[in-house]
Amino acid sequence: MLELIADNQLLRLLMLGLLFAAVAAGAYFIAQLVAARQVTRRRLLEEGPRVTGGAQTMGSLRTDRVESAWLKLVNSIEKSGLSLVDTKDEKLRQKLASAGFTANYAPRVYTLLRLGLVLALPITVFLLFWVGGSSPSVFKLYLSLVIAAAAGLYLPALFVSAKADRRQQDLINGFPDALDLMLVCVEAGLGLEAAFARVGMEMTHSHPRLAEQFGAVVLELRAGRSHEDALRRLADRSGADEIRAFATLLIQSTKLGSSIAQTLRTYASEMREKRRMRAEEKAHRLPVLISVPLVACMLPVMIGVLMLPAMIRVVRAVVPALHGG
Repeated sequence: MLELIADNQLLRLLMLGLLFAAVAAGAYFIAQLVAARQVTRRRLLEEGPRVTGGAQTMGSLRTDRVESAWLKLVNSIEKSGLSLVDTKDEKLRQKLASAGFTANYAPRVYTLLRLGLVLALPITVFLLFWVGGSSPSVFKLYLSLVIAAAAGLYLPALFVSAKADRRQQDLINGFPDALDLMLVCVEAGLGLEAAFARVGMEMTHSHPRLAEQFGAVVLELRAGRSHEDALRRLADRSGADEIRAFATLLIQSTKLGSSIAQTLRTYASEMREKRRMRAEEKAHRLPVLISVPLVACMLPVMIGVLMLPAMIRVVRAVVPALHGG
């Protein structure tokens, strides 16, 4: 492969062009990240109000936020006439939010990536056939291109689903501890908003994803959103059934006027029991999983060790008899 690239001038130019494009794209994204951090740091260090048009206005990070490279890319593509809006935008937005992609332009970037992979993977397969010097049949070439296009269409969905599953598992594993801390805060006299803020602060290092979700709830409550809406949005962002049930319990307790501390104590006990049952289930599955390498690796060796002496005796007895000895 390397000798073919070294001998072919067109392939050398193509590889150099791809290398230059990769280095340029990396430098561009790094420059955008550094610029965003510099602007954020500059805004945080500014003191006092700013004067704009003769009136004093307090600056905010939201107004001076640097748009990301992905947002600029999708905006430029949509300005050229290609729409990246999915017909199932709300369902796709919930799926991406459960995987951690909560930006407003995340569905458009997802559609762009799928479209790019559907076009890029078949072209890559065709170039590999051409560089390798093979001449496949029309059916084989067509089948390879179709498989590559299907992989480009479904790989982003598989990646998002896998990331959402890992994220939900992390949230579920840390949720019983968060409920215990929230129960302590509520029984100490803190309100629901203060309890979310305190638990999120305490769990920043142990369960950062869960702390991020609690911090988002606190910000929404401070922005004026009702407790019901904030809790429902927490359940939608997490995508986990346990957190959705927790949000429903808190909403019902608030509406009915029942004790939130008692609700948290009961649900925390149930969550600990579920976590213990999941651990026991994994422990019970372990012997079955161990039996597969045991049978595949150790059993043939044991059979050989046990049967080899008998086979040697049989050979010593049978071979002379066959030769008339």
